[in-house]
Amino acid sequence: MSQNHQHNHTHDHVNLKGRNLLISILLNIIITVAQIIGGLLSGSLALLSDALHNFSDVVSLIISYIADKLTKRKASLHKTFGYKRAEILAAFINSSTLIIVAILLIIEAIKRFKNPQEIESSLVIWLSFIAILGNGFSVLLLKKDSKSNMNMRSAYLHLLTDMMASVAVLIGGLLMKFYNLFWVDSALTLAIAIYLIWMGFHLLKESTKVLMLFTPDTIPIELIIKKLNAFKEIKNVHHVHVWQLNEEEIHFEAHVDFEHNITLTEFDVILTKIEKLLFKEFDINHVNIQPEFEKDDVKDVIVQD
Repeated sequence: MSQNHQHNHTHDHVNLKGRNLLISILLNIIITVAQIIGGLLSGSLALLSDALHNFSDVVSLIISYIADKLTKRKASLHKTFGYKRAEILAAFINSSTLIIVAILLIIEAIKRFKNPQEIESSLVIWLSFIAILGNGFSVLLLKKDSKSNMNMRSAYLHLLTDMMASVAVLIGGLLMKFYNLFWVDSALTLAIAIYLIWMGFHLLKESTKVLMLFTPDTIPIELIIKKLNAFKEIKNVHHVHVWQLNEEEIHFEAHVDFEHNITLTEFDVILTKIEKLLFKEFDINHVNIQPEFEKDDVKDVIVQD
């Protein structure tokens, strides 16, 4: 039985979120093409690395857009949860690409350190400035939704890190133009890559926990069991599972051994109390309880299925 779950997003807000993603995708396609051409013409690895990062942004934004559309599809007999996990999967893919791109950039930066090249810095300066404007606008578009949605947060992080990378490339371009410090190009590439790994790892870990059905960090199972066992009608709570379906739904299921052979009407009254407690104190909005009386089964809190 599942109760007490609410969705606060209006239809207009959902459409706005999809529109913002589309605008960000178009902007990043333009920036990527411009930076690839500019990087090849100028010989700047930092600009090409920023282009590669921007390309990963395009891919991640497209994945986020598709995931956003999929979550709106209704559940069916073959997909009883619908596509509610599409956005979590998108966050996992996007954070993984951040780290992969970063590793590729580190390899290229090390090669360039060994063999520094002269770079056409004026082109680097102008293209990085354009990238800052484009990504900055995209960041503003997605900032609000990034606070409440893991998928949008992954897209937002891609764009934010790329904007910061473009700022670094701009500074590097200025240093190369006025001081001929061409090694700065490789140094900036290395710094961008390290930052990408740092930003991507947390999101990768967070989305992996959800996909692996790990208990959310905010859910203290031992405290929950203690509170449920305090009900005078309950003898034992065991065989517990707690998992996060997506960012809006936390599920709780357990076997509950009752002191007496109660009726279904009495069980419904107790179940309502359990649901209210779990929702109010722990934000658990889907509850499934299997009632038992003197059943011969394992009474451990966690049981390996």
